[in-house]
Amino acid sequence: MFNDAYRNKTVFLTGHTGFKGSWLAYWLRQLGATVVGYSLPAPTVPSHHGLLGPGFPETLANLNDLSILTRAMQAAQPDIVFHMAAQPLVRESYRTPLETLETNILGTARLLEAVRQTPSVRGVVIVTSDKCYENPEDGRPLRETDPMGGFDPYSVSKGAAELITASYRNSFFNLAQYGKTHNVLIASVRAGNVIGGGDWATDRLIPDLIRSTQQDEVGIGTPGNGQSVEIRNPLAVRPWQHVLEPLSGYLLVGQHLMSGEPAAAEGWNFGPDVADVLPVRDVIREAKAAWGAIQCHEHASDANPHEAHLLSLDCTKAHEKLGWKPVWNTQTAIQHTVTWYWHYYELGKIRTAHDLRAYIAQAQAASLPWAV
Repeated sequence: MFNDAYRNKTVFLTGHTGFKGSWLAYWLRQLGATVVGYSLPAPTVPSHHGLLGPGFPETLANLNDLSILTRAMQAAQPDIVFHMAAQPLVRESYRTPLETLETNILGTARLLEAVRQTPSVRGVVIVTSDKCYENPEDGRPLRETDPMGGFDPYSVSKGAAELITASYRNSFFNLAQYGKTHNVLIASVRAGNVIGGGDWATDRLIPDLIRSTQQDEVGIGTPGNGQSVEIRNPLAVRPWQHVLEPLSGYLLVGQHLMSGEPAAAEGWNFGPDVADVLPVRDVIREAKAAWGAIQCHEHASDANPHEAHLLSLDCTKAHEKLGWKPVWNTQTAIQHTVTWYWHYYELGKIRTAHDLRAYIAQAQAASLPWAV
């Protein structure tokens, strides 16, 4: 897979204890990479990272400590850096706006400063969000050429992280000077609402629904409250996708960077097909079909902080230039996600390896370029 680009390569991965980061770390290790992690401790108990067991070197420290970050990166001497460490929640950004801005904006700048001090690095993939765009909510899917922006502190922090990434690419890792004054290619990647097993964050739809199936101190793992989940924006439309979908895109971009292709050093959207951009209400229906114990009720309120009602991505660029396409539709993604949790709580089993094998097998059957 990925032209064997990651075998025997060292990957410096920030945010490896988080939901997406733990899945990426697992996949990278299956590809033969040496992973070195840098992150705060896992944000929840249990966590996907903790359940898998790290099994690789990690530094548990704050992204905003430049000296520790630089020392850790220089000690690792990585070939490529994946930057996923962030404050990832919109509603949390309303509660802690300064911390969100500090981590997501200046944390990205500090990461790129550490790259400047580490000559071994050949590629950098900065992970932001589909919320980095100035979203007019006019029904048009957002393209990589659309302006950065954001309404809430989280969204604007991701837009600013994109601007900082572009600034460092222009100022210190200019493509016209690639192979002359430097050997680093930097890309940014943007994805929508990601679901999958092993996410226990608060204020996320699927984890909240899963918590409704569990009573206090009952079952294997984190206790739930066994109470019906309040659905605050049932008609909000989002590009739902399984976590493995954007990760395949990130890994594909990283492959092109390490192959020395300046054309890959840009921004990239990774999202589902148009038919899989669905309202929250439809996602809930599919989740309840997969696990009947899920409980929820709708309660829209003006007291809730603002969140975009409509958001979708145009992924034509990734389709045409990288040959990337989604593997699972939203229904399949929800089934795999809910089944992952059912196996965890009811059987005490972790289905991460199973889901990755199933995903790869379907990608190979579809002859996607990264999988064959």
